[in-house]
Amino acid sequence: MRYGMNMLFPRFVTEAHAPCFMYSPIAASPPPAVRRLVRVRGVVQGVGFRPFVHRLAVAHDLVGFVGNDDDGVHVEVQGALHAVESFCAALVTEAPSASTVLEVSVQPCAPQPTSGFVIVPSVPRAGGTVPVSPDLATCADCWREFHDPSDRRFHFPFLNCTQCGPRYTIIEDMPYDRSRTTMADFRMCSTCQQEYDDPTSRRFHAQPNACAACGPALVWSAPGAADTWGDSALVAAQQALRAGAILAVKGLGGYHLVCDAMQSETVQRLRDRKRRPHKPLALLADCMATIESFAIVSDAERALLQSPAHPIVLLTRRADSLLPDTLAPGAETIGVMLPYTPLYALLAADGPLVCTSGNLADEPIAWDDADARERLLPLVDGILAHDRPIAVPCDDSVVQCMDDGTEQPIRRSRGYAPLPVMLSNDMVGRASVLAVGAELKSTLAITRNRYAVLSSHLGDVGDPLTLEALARNADHMLRLHDITPARVACDLHPGYLSSRWAREYAAARGLPCIPVQHHHAHLASLLAEHAISVETSALVFTFDGTGYGPDGSIWGGEALIGDYRRAERVASLRPFSLPGGDSAVRHPSRVALALLHALGLPWHEALAPVRAYDNTARNVLATQLERSLGTVQTSSAGRLLDACAALAGGRQTVSYEGQAAIEFEVLARQHVGTRGEGDRYVVALHESSTGFLTIDPLPMVRALIADVLASRDPRLIAYHVHATLAEAIVQTALRLRTPRGALPVGLSGGVFQNRLLQGLVSSRLAEAGVSVLQHHIVPPNDGGLALGQALVAAHADLTFSPANLA
Repeated sequence: MRYGMNMLFPRFVTEAHAPCFMYSPIAASPPPAVRRLVRVRGVVQGVGFRPFVHRLAVAHDLVGFVGNDDDGVHVEVQGALHAVESFCAALVTEAPSASTVLEVSVQPCAPQPTSGFVIVPSVPRAGGTVPVSPDLATCADCWREFHDPSDRRFHFPFLNCTQCGPRYTIIEDMPYDRSRTTMADFRMCSTCQQEYDDPTSRRFHAQPNACAACGPALVWSAPGAADTWGDSALVAAQQALRAGAILAVKGLGGYHLVCDAMQSETVQRLRDRKRRPHKPLALLADCMATIESFAIVSDAERALLQSPAHPIVLLTRRADSLLPDTLAPGAETIGVMLPYTPLYALLAADGPLVCTSGNLADEPIAWDDADARERLLPLVDGILAHDRPIAVPCDDSVVQCMDDGTEQPIRRSRGYAPLPVMLSNDMVGRASVLAVGAELKSTLAITRNRYAVLSSHLGDVGDPLTLEALARNADHMLRLHDITPARVACDLHPGYLSSRWAREYAAARGLPCIPVQHHHAHLASLLAEHAISVETSALVFTFDGTGYGPDGSIWGGEALIGDYRRAERVASLRPFSLPGGDSAVRHPSRVALALLHALGLPWHEALAPVRAYDNTARNVLATQLERSLGTVQTSSAGRLLDACAALAGGRQTVSYEGQAAIEFEVLARQHVGTRGEGDRYVVALHESSTGFLTIDPLPMVRALIADVLASRDPRLIAYHVHATLAEAIVQTALRLRTPRGALPVGLSGGVFQNRLLQGLVSSRLAEAGVSVLQHHIVPPNDGGLALGQALVAAHADLTFSPANLA
């Protein structure tokens, strides 16, 4: 029998009958020994689980063995019945903090003449899937050693144990043993080997275990100078940072571009070299006291910063912060992380550092040493690397706390990937799927039964280098989890490189390639992370920037009712023409004028988007819109917010996706006036004869323009727009939900990274007695899309011919 559990509560499987206890005042002989085969599934390899089992068995006076296999950890224990039962319960209640126990199965077997308890070599076993541990930030015990001058690992840059350090980025194959990692060539010294073999040591079978005598070493490279190694390399890098240099630093899953965050000119030079003029840069700070000197930190944010994942956390900047504005121009938040390895602690000791992905804008992170030298050397003044290879790249994770204190992932990568997402029971027995995501913020997903595994963040697949990374990661993930997909899923957009790759991959293997509509995938990803079954439908608002619709238009402001099998579009923002298609994303002014044209509103000379063009350019744009030349219809909420921001005097052109809308939210959050019923524009909903609802922005935009022409406070205007859009969502939800039996309501898509909008919608629906499904495990943006694609493809009813797969 199984005792069930999701990611927080494991499942147990035991004999079909409960144990019977008999007590006799005469009995004096010891009870007979029982033997049990125990299988533990979950994140149980590379986290000290076998040493933990060894200690637990010895403490319970049990004999037997423990080992890794391709399905997790297998144990045979023998001893008194009460001791065996206590041992099985403790496998869950006392499991190592770095582990995630998803399921424990127990089967009786015949007692054997044996003594002692041992760890046996790993045994490959076909058909299993072992969740792989993510890389984990340095634990408290290791930090104590790091700071202790009398410890042999004092200031050792690669210090780790079974509870922390590299995992995912060094594993080349499973089961997880040193010989199958990039540590295979580092032979342990006698002292490290003794720790590795000692069941009482927390480095007992710690696969990356090493010290300065036998482990990886730092190497410093600078133009025109010979390479230096070891402590000298570290000193050279520290001195270069103080002098205002820009460095490439090799971390756990790739290279970072690093410089002194307090030197504004250096930060600007980094922006120029990286071709990243405005997008905020992440910071690395040595401790919480430093972070609190320039940012406001809530208890929930503090917990995230100090969690084993050590992600980048978006924090509100203090008004008296001394950080230069060049770090995050136009933003009220700054992304910050604590050192997740000793090396990064050594580098950040002199003050906060910019620590951004080692790449040019839109390229994948550099992780291979030769590739890093080729791509990054023109950007930096020196490279601090090491000689431990990276098996698979893994960029930093980015998270934020919403206004209600809950966590929302923006980028799910280091510290989280490749932890599994546990799915509903109806996934058991369904076809395994490889899903490739969309074009932006790409990730991969693979499924087997109740497990869905997402890759780390790959980037924008419009870049050929990222497409290569996608293919490489797909091979690594499938091999690591021993999964052969029966189906392939991709975005419906015919022009995406990821979709083209998926079709070619599927055709070469005789597999069906299933195109999944972008917003249906958003809906499915939200349902999947909540382990909602296939029989349950939900009303999900999928608001984002771009998603290819079945009608050939660009969707992005949709309300869908559906499940994994099907989705019905029941409401949408009123569509308007997008001149230049996707290229309009860089020009909110152009989007604003197109919106005015669609709504029949004049191009008033006093409006910023109108002033952005001369008469000739305006006439060309007007002709293009009137004749529908090079335009595409869009219902995108992201583009609507861009247009409103431009009309309110915000960004007319942007250098990164969502810049105008992000700065518009900053303005709105600065509004300190009343936030009540009257503090918004008019909401207009139109219902067709079929019951389809259209959210019409005409009254809102007309009122916005009136406020602009009246020179009203832009902060008030920005808040009114957010409150109006939120109210439109709420009214749409209430009108659509009730006739259909009080459906669950969900929010998905990148627009709901907007904390103000998401908070307004959630609080208003809560007032109406409606709970809201939101993203807490995978991002609401396209970084979670592959999960939804996989679920839709797994439930698809296929009748296909291999000849028609491509």
